[in-house]
Amino acid sequence: MNPFWSELARGLSPYVPGEQPRIPDLVKLNTNENPFGPSPKALAAIREAADARLRLYPDPRATRLREVLAAYHGVAPEQVFLGNGSDEVLAHTFAALLRQPEPVRFPDVTYSFYPVYCRLLGIAHAEVPLDDAMRVRVDDYLGQPGPVILANPNAPTGIALPLGDIARLAEGRAESAVVIDEAYVDFGGETALPLLATHPNLLVVRTFSKSRALAGLRVGYAIGEAGLIEGLTRVKDSFNSYPLGRPAQAGAIASVEDEAYFQHGRAAVMGNRAALTEALERLGFEVLPSSANFVFARHPDRAGPALAQALRARGVLVRHFAAPRIADFLRITVGSEGEIGRLVEALAEILARND
Repeated sequence: MNPFWSELARGLSPYVPGEQPRIPDLVKLNTNENPFGPSPKALAAIREAADARLRLYPDPRATRLREVLAAYHGVAPEQVFLGNGSDEVLAHTFAALLRQPEPVRFPDVTYSFYPVYCRLLGIAHAEVPLDDAMRVRVDDYLGQPGPVILANPNAPTGIALPLGDIARLAEGRAESAVVIDEAYVDFGGETALPLLATHPNLLVVRTFSKSRALAGLRVGYAIGEAGLIEGLTRVKDSFNSYPLGRPAQAGAIASVEDEAYFQHGRAAVMGNRAALTEALERLGFEVLPSSANFVFARHPDRAGPALAQALRARGVLVRHFAAPRIADFLRITVGSEGEIGRLVEALAEILARND
């Protein structure tokens, strides 16, 4: 370790993002990127915004984008918070709402950035086991003090909670913040946004990276009661008062306004997910029921690390987590029809050759 590192830096175990290799003809199914690309209208708006105005600071409040999102979701602009991707929004959320005397609770198998935020910010946390079917049990979060954060649909399992369970959780934890991370909700989950009017402790976090195919633009947002948003803004303005650049704001606005492209894209991903699930099951895989743009699957006769390595050797990249309970699972992004075909062909060859 570098001798000039702080004690904090020495003690961190950072989040490890999905690999971004530069390998020719690679089938990249490891980071849940959308195979169909952004709205052409969003791309045009980004290009138009990249002009001489870049010498000027952008609107620090992203006023127009907040107004557009508020109208789209049926809330007031003061209920919308924006950041550089949902990861930054989540970081501010942990600092503003989840750093409490009681530990924050989240599943033992979930988005692995959550414990990283806790270590960075000195937040006590408790990991609540999923059940044997890899599902969240809301009852496990009731009767315990402290805030809660859940990814819904969960990652990396892809399994979604119904809206009634989210309502029961928000009601049962009324004295604490309940954060629902909806990065993948547009692919078949039920959004918790209708609950905001009656649950002032509820915050919903979303992203443009997945269903709107703008992962490279870095736009995320949260929606909640205005007092919660004010807390996030206080943290943001103590860290980075200009989070979204002018092209990002313009591209995000155009994406929201292109509803037809958005609906077509999400339907295409869900259709390809069904085809991918069916193909994997024909090969003998167990596939968890997914409401995300990925599937979580394991083969009863093959170790997860060996399968991931054999796929990589054939130019197909998937995500493997060397963690308890899920070491034999692969998280596979829903790609294009051609990418799915390459994956299935490679898996069939691996299984036949006993690699």
